[in-house]
Amino acid sequence: MLLIAGPTTPAQAVTYGTPTIALSASYLSGAVGATGDPVVNVTVGQSGADASALTVSASASSRASVAGTGDVTVTGAGAVRQLAVAARGRGYTNLTVKVTGLGGKSATRTLYYAASAAVQNPADARWFTGSADASAAVDVGGGYAVVADDESNVLRLYDRSRSGAPVRTWDFSSQLGVSKEVDIEGATRIGNTIYWTGSLGNNKDGEYKAPRNTVFTTTVSGSGAGAQLAYGRSYKKLRDDLVAWDKANGNRYGFAAGTADGEAPKQIDGFNVEGLEFAPGSTTTAYLGSRAPLAPAVPGGKALLVPVTNFDQVLGSGAKADFGAGVELDLGGLAVRDIRKNAAGQYLILAGSWAADDNSDPYALYQWDGVPGHAPVKRADLPTTDPGGWEAIVDVPDLTAAGARVQLVTDNGSADLYGDGTEAKDLTHAEWKKARAAWFTLNP
Repeated sequence: MLLIAGPTTPAQAVTYGTPTIALSASYLSGAVGATGDPVVNVTVGQSGADASALTVSASASSRASVAGTGDVTVTGAGAVRQLAVAARGRGYTNLTVKVTGLGGKSATRTLYYAASAAVQNPADARWFTGSADASAAVDVGGGYAVVADDESNVLRLYDRSRSGAPVRTWDFSSQLGVSKEVDIEGATRIGNTIYWTGSLGNNKDGEYKAPRNTVFTTTVSGSGAGAQLAYGRSYKKLRDDLVAWDKANGNRYGFAAGTADGEAPKQIDGFNVEGLEFAPGSTTTAYLGSRAPLAPAVPGGKALLVPVTNFDQVLGSGAKADFGAGVELDLGGLAVRDIRKNAAGQYLILAGSWAADDNSDPYALYQWDGVPGHAPVKRADLPTTDPGGWEAIVDVPDLTAAGARVQLVTDNGSADLYGDGTEAKDLTHAEWKKARAAWFTLNP
């Protein structure tokens, strides 16, 4: 029997669409020699194709001396990949990120990259992006901290172990009734209440700005990445109360003169609050730590803490502030830049210059027991060659433990991070603004 085969159906040709590519951020900042720099998520797709079949690559399209093709790593599979850059040098460069799909089709996006210089002990450094002007920090558990900014009223929640953008932000300007910055400089936590204080001083031009005369509270709920803040109460006359108290006590500290029109705050006889912490065993008396003035206001003078003996009532009901005798501490001619204690009543004082442009001046950490009349003891000198000024203590470890480590945060607002003469606070893109958090081991 003769069998005759019928006609065959040709295979259907597959039509692939043009690949798509999106970056989680178009601007990225890194640091030379850094550990754990931020990454960018690259989301890709192509109609008619499985995303895992697509190839993602990156190449330098400008200054390879900052980061070249070989300095870019793409990991992951599927629709979302992670792109990391290992900085080669300080400066700016553009990277072309490309997805190559099936059918020979491709698409690209540009990643604008900036790299800051290497810092001492880079393995202990992390970079909090989104703001350069970090000014106070409070631990909220689970490895996270809320960080304040002295150029805005935004509070930012960061993972203390990682570099990158904040997990969450809050801006309480409307609740505070202000449109300008409070100039937040100090903070502390009692239970679920965080107390925040503005600098209380004039601005850098010696002008009185009412929002700076603000202290306020927020309430914490949850912890770690799930932490939330709610606005509490504010008080806007603490500076006035301090000036009146000093006048009534013979103008020992010169608060009236330091707050006069035309007086810049960051001078040895100026007026500028940067530290806030409660007295030992107290939930009512809080120490205000002064960057200026020193006490008395002469070179080599002592750092000043002013106890507010009813601080809970000041914020709780708007009561006029009452004060105890000023606490004068020998910090080697330095002033208070932050003060923080732990649950055991052990204090660390971050000491630095009263001067405005002080990045080259010395910084140190002092241990104290919180008792007036007792002398603080230096635990560590801090490096001054890195960008920015040391500004905040996140929390205090057990200071009796061998190898105790503390995390500090810098204010990089006036730093030239990328070598082009631009201060970090003036950078156009928030992703390029950043403060450094660094771990230090305390001397025995």
